Amino acid sequence: MKIDYTELYEQLKGTDLESWTGVLPDLITHGLRPERHGLMPQWKEALASLPKVEANSIELKSEVRAEGERFQRLEEMLRTFHPWRKGPFHIHGIDINTEWRSDWKWDRVVPHIQPLEGRTILDVGCGNGYHCWRMVGEGAKLVIGVDPSAMFVCQFFAMKNFLRDSRAWVLPLGIEDVPEIHGAFDTVFSMGVLYHRKSPIEHIEQLKSFLKPGGELVLETLIADGPEGYSLIPQGRYAKMRNVWFIPSIQTLERWLKRCGLKGIKTVDVNVTSTEEQRSTDWMTFESLPDYLDPSDSTKTIEGHPAPKRAVVVATY
Repeated sequence: MKIDYTELYEQLKGTDLESWTGVLPDLITHGLRPERHGLMPQWKEALASLPKVEANSIELKSEVRAEGERFQRLEEMLRTFHPWRKGPFHIHGIDINTEWRSDWKWDRVVPHIQPLEGRTILDVGCGNGYHCWRMVGEGAKLVIGVDPSAMFVCQFFAMKNFLRDSRAWVLPLGIEDVPEIHGAFDTVFSMGVLYHRKSPIEHIEQLKSFLKPGGELVLETLIADGPEGYSLIPQGRYAKMRNVWFIPSIQTLERWLKRCGLKGIKTVDVNVTSTEEQRSTDWMTFESLPDYLDPSDSTKTIEGHPAPKRAVVVATY
């Protein structure tokens, strides 16, 4: 398996995204340049060594699973891409037990959004593309995920080697690198990104710009308890994360969306992140949520802030 976007460029011809075919190759080459990560040669070698096989069965709606012939050293090859943060994946008898039970988040989100059948979708900050595969499982026509991590892109192509579906793609881009285009997507997802942006309003405005009229924004973010107008602004780290800027109350978040011209704004899920949903595993052996919480009071982070609580808000353009 190679990191190859030729098929995507062909898919974009004749669509609202055709203009991307002229700029994406250079952007992708820049995003995957070897100096971005010293392990890029190792990851590319591991991708090239993956067996080229057809699965007997593939499931993307209820989980991400490819069943077929088992291969020696397959688990060793897949562990080359450690740490695996989003999942889980079940590939030819190998269960990739990721840090996040991203399937739990998806199960909370999908009942509340417009049907994805036949839609063109942008998933901002998609990680290794786990949710992109689940969107394809819901019948999406095309899902383009963007994430600046070269490792996540390699994980995505490792899964693509077995899942063999041309409707899902992950590009090595941050949202600031995504070529400007207006009204090209039916649904835009931003899950776990807003609190990492220095300007949340600009982030929402950019997400809106990608939407077709009547399109849906699905926004998931950390939230804090408080009145309208309140945001938690950590002076230092939040749950050991350095780049957390604004954690709004639900009322503040909804007001931001309204100020940006979105309609039908509704908070559809609020969930306190548990140590069963985010934790270290043998596929992600670094620190995780249990290490980010106060050991004497799990309702607080190690810095003394309220423990992570997340909300999903949907809105239309």
